[in-house]
Amino acid sequence: MFLNTASPRRSFSIPININLHGARRRQTREIHHTSVMQEQERSQRCDGNGAEGPRSQMPTSSVGEDRAILLGFAMIAFSVLMFFVVGITTVKPYIDSCWEEASCVLPQTEILDEWVDCRGVSTVPCLTVTVSVTGSNESAFLQLDEDSVFLPNECFYLPKCQMDRKGLQDEVQKVKQWLDSQLKNSSLCFSDQRGHPDHVILSRKYTLRRVLFGLLWPCLMLGGGSLLVGLVKLTQCLARLSTNVSSYPAGGRRTSRYSQGKIYRLLQRSGTQSPS
Repeated sequence: MFLNTASPRRSFSIPININLHGARRRQTREIHHTSVMQEQERSQRCDGNGAEGPRSQMPTSSVGEDRAILLGFAMIAFSVLMFFVVGITTVKPYIDSCWEEASCVLPQTEILDEWVDCRGVSTVPCLTVTVSVTGSNESAFLQLDEDSVFLPNECFYLPKCQMDRKGLQDEVQKVKQWLDSQLKNSSLCFSDQRGHPDHVILSRKYTLRRVLFGLLWPCLMLGGGSLLVGLVKLTQCLARLSTNVSSYPAGGRRTSRYSQGKIYRLLQRSGTQSPS
């Protein structure tokens, strides 16, 4: 009886032990598999971060750089507008001007009896000056500058508009007396025999010096705006180059570490599978 009862126990102990060993092996394989999967996910995340690292580290333009670029383009736009205004008001009259230097003799000055209307407020006396150009027998009216030639009257001098008639007469008389002191004396003047043969001017209003001075400020503004935009773009380009250069060795270290970890995992997997 004792032997019969003992034998079943011994017979059942062997498969129970086998099942326990099999369950332990399965559990260790599942744990190893999950650990390998987790390591692969971590490595993929690291690779993804390593690939996106240089992109995320790429320098972005700051608010100050954006404002500097806008200021530069605004300066360029205003300089172009200034070029347009100066070109119409100064450069074009200078190019179209054909006044040449000449020598004039002052033979006569006269104050007209008929006064000239002054902006519909009052009337002012008109002082006319007749000169003769050296080298020609023709006489012409002397004007102050180029703009005075296009006035409807032939007056050399007109006082400012005021209601005091005696004060106007005294002012014109003073100018006439100074001109009378220059009678029969030759002086420098400018004539345009083709465009305005009946007029000569005392001085030129649109000169090369005035044109260059008018173009100076637009040129400075254009150069300043272009320089500002160029410096900002240059700093941004240098920042991009520096980040690209610094990202190359970091990427090499990441790939080498990833390849070493992959080889280690393969060796570990082969070592765990060989005993089974």
